[in-house]
Amino acid sequence: MHRSQIRQLRTAARLQTGVMLLEILVSILIFSFGVLALVGLQGSMTRAQTEAELRAEASFLAGEVIGLMWTSTTSLSSYSGASCDTTDACKTWAEKVTEKLPAGQGTVTVNGNTVTVTITWRHSGGDQRTYTTTTDITPA
Repeated sequence: MHRSQIRQLRTAARLQTGVMLLEILVSILIFSFGVLALVGLQGSMTRAQTEAELRAEASFLAGEVIGLMWTSTTSLSSYSGASCDTTDACKTWAEKVTEKLPAGQGTVTVNGNTVTVTITWRHSGGDQRTYTTTTDITPA
């Protein structure tokens, strides 16, 4: 090798100095964004799971009071509105709604044989959620 070739190799080597460090920094930056995205996704999944759990609980509670009403089809009006506080089964159900759901409230409206159950609660973000179901209960 001639001196000029050696000089060119040394110059090229000096120009390459620090490139690997820069590549490593860029890869760490990309990796960090990926980790932050995964943490955000985990938070979103946890919120969605909690919301689904509360909706399922509201659905179960609505089905429970409708089941109670099917067992006493002759006294449907005792479940409606303020009358709910005078019926033991309905009062127990309303207390269960308050206990199982955050800021939960359950109301039953009876219009003839049509029963509408509305359950409201507040999600952790403060948003109010509502579950409503309507059914016909025809005395046997």
